[in-house]
Amino acid sequence: MAGREALLAAVVAAAALASASASQGDREPVYRDCVLKCEERNCSGPGLRHFRSQQPIYMRLAGWTCRDDCLYECMWLTVGLYLREGYSVPQFHGKWPFSRFLFFQEPASALASFFNGLANLVMLSRYRTAVPAASPMYPTCVAFASLPGGR
Repeated sequence: MAGREALLAAVVAAAALASASASQGDREPVYRDCVLKCEERNCSGPGLRHFRSQQPIYMRLAGWTCRDDCLYECMWLTVGLYLREGYSVPQFHGKWPFSRFLFFQEPASALASFFNGLANLVMLSRYRTAVPAASPMYPTCVAFASLPGGR
């Protein structure tokens, strides 16, 4: 019986998360229509070839795709409509809209992440010099510190 209750609780929680996953901007019909039309026009056939020929190399190396560009452009089109109608700026994909700088959509966040990674690297170096390699948890700590994202 407890197994059924746990399963029911998991299903209810999953349904609640699924219904709450989209931000206000994501649910906006203008945004969704814009993304669909942009992808149809720019992300296949000649449109995709044109997109790739016009895309800066640093954007390509950073992994920005045609779809990402459509999402970005349509986000700003929708924000413009919201502001023109006197509404507040909505969130998209759980985040507030930020202007792209080079290939960073959130440059302050990217800079903070860089410094966080740098601090982790410095602390790992200090750990390796201060703690003997024969210590029981040494390999575990080094392994966890070496994982992407620090997890």
